[in-house]
Amino acid sequence: MEGFGEAVAYGAATIVNAIATGKGAAFSLSLQTTARVRLTGEAGVIRGRIVPEEGESTLLVEKAVQKVLKHFGLQGRFGAEVETRSDIPVARGLKSSSAAANALVLAASAALGKTLDNSTALNLAVDAAFEAKTTITGAYDDACASFLGGIVLTDNFVRKLLRHDSVEDCEALILLPPQKVYTPSADVDRMKLIAPLVELAFEEAFKGHYWKALTLNGLLYSAALGYNPQPALDALKAGAIAAGLSGKGPATVAVTRLGEGGSVVEAWRNHEGEILRARTNKARARVLR
Repeated sequence: MEGFGEAVAYGAATIVNAIATGKGAAFSLSLQTTARVRLTGEAGVIRGRIVPEEGESTLLVEKAVQKVLKHFGLQGRFGAEVETRSDIPVARGLKSSSAAANALVLAASAALGKTLDNSTALNLAVDAAFEAKTTITGAYDDACASFLGGIVLTDNFVRKLLRHDSVEDCEALILLPPQKVYTPSADVDRMKLIAPLVELAFEEAFKGHYWKALTLNGLLYSAALGYNPQPALDALKAGAIAAGLSGKGPATVAVTRLGEGGSVVEAWRNHEGEILRARTNKARARVLR
């Protein structure tokens, strides 16, 4: 009588990166991660598989499922076979870890025949991310955007959702350079140097000027981390309403009105990397079965 659960959560992109100040903002993307959890009788043994990124660490997979088993006091009774499938590129600043953790927590609870309220599910996912070292601040903004859809503003240090707004229907164009950037390699000291300016970006976001904040934040973090801002500037010249670095990079995200993304794609033809097309997302993470 092995329980089975399947759930989906969404990718997201940065409006304001929380690493410098602890306060962040993000918006949800239509990219998604699906997690499947099948319980076994091998207590405490979690076997994870990440598709198509077979070479990636499965530590987050294991931690997320363990957190759910422990939450329900069942870690001494069950193990699990776990698989995640995703169209969110790993380690590019598109919240692949947050989406995976959210989907895993929901799928594991479904496999147990249990339900979790949003706050508990988010906290378990963030705890798993901390233990797997896929986050510096707890990435509560990323987790909330992935889980709740729309636009979120958060205080990551105290895990408080400050605002949750709907997001207009837009295209999101993502330029993906070949390199990956993993969280433990991030230069936190350099990012903290720009904290007073990032505060200004967050203030703009809090006023509802989300796309202005995204562009400002992207330019600031590009300067701090040594990324070339030209892709963002080229996107703006091509008519994007916002463009900037997402997360710790290296992805650049540009937001356009529906049907107007083609001009940004053309502007990025001369830049190295893959161009991914998505849309803003209003849907919430959810159990599929």
